[in-house]
Amino acid sequence: MNLPTDVDAYYVARGGDRYQPTIHAQGAWRDIEQHMAPVSGLLVHAIESHDPREDLQLGRVSFDILGIIHAEETTVETRTLRPGRTIELVEATASTQGRPVVRARAWRLARQDTSAVAALEDEPMPHPEEVPPWQDMEEVWSGGYISSLEFRAVPGRRPGRGRAWLRSPLGLVAGEACSETARFVGLVDTANGIATRQDPRRWLYPNTDLTIHLYRQPTAGWVGLDTSVTWGSSGVGVTSTVLHDVHGPVGRAQQVLTVRPMPEGAAATATGAARAGESR
Repeated sequence: MNLPTDVDAYYVARGGDRYQPTIHAQGAWRDIEQHMAPVSGLLVHAIESHDPREDLQLGRVSFDILGIIHAEETTVETRTLRPGRTIELVEATASTQGRPVVRARAWRLARQDTSAVAALEDEPMPHPEEVPPWQDMEEVWSGGYISSLEFRAVPGRRPGRGRAWLRSPLGLVAGEACSETARFVGLVDTANGIATRQDPRRWLYPNTDLTIHLYRQPTAGWVGLDTSVTWGSSGVGVTSTVLHDVHGPVGRAQQVLTVRPMPEGAAATATGAARAGESR
């Protein structure tokens, strides 16, 4: 595995819908995988680039993780499943080693002026400039993706409940213009790591999906995660997050988790846990 380390982006375009992940896309559970967060941004970038229309906007995107997202050259195939004048359904599939690994389906909905009736029920988070820096993430999680981020945590975190801001100085795809929405989405999957119920060096709980609903198109920069984590008694959990940019709430995200104890004999370190972790 030879991931580029001298590129200020998560991916390098290779042409023909092929993308090379850089060290910054490296996963947190195993260092031979890509983190789901930048993959999500890459797929939204592909969806928005596919037959683009200014009169449509991203309303919902759901990602299913089909297997190990190898930290290798990634091919993205995009198609329209349901064309329409005011509603479209577009699918993008990422493949590594010739096999599909993540499939995204996005509803693109008509833009309308509904400002006169706009209303929010989600509570805003404190502005990131009012929140102290948070260094704990790199002490618990490994991988190039986590190392690429800046974190700030709202005081009052506890297991299963937390609010945090994060941002990245990196581009999504080197040399390509990517939308603010794609760059925002490319950080959302981090939510599963900010309000952990158990130490990831002792428990595994990767998500097998990610679904994002947006009621407003976000701006890039700081991404706010107001996250709650629920674990059931039979090995399944759910991470639920209200998403924010610096202007306020923008939507919601859900992740379903497969919860299991760390295999016996796995090293009790962040790197050891990542390497011993089972595939999604």
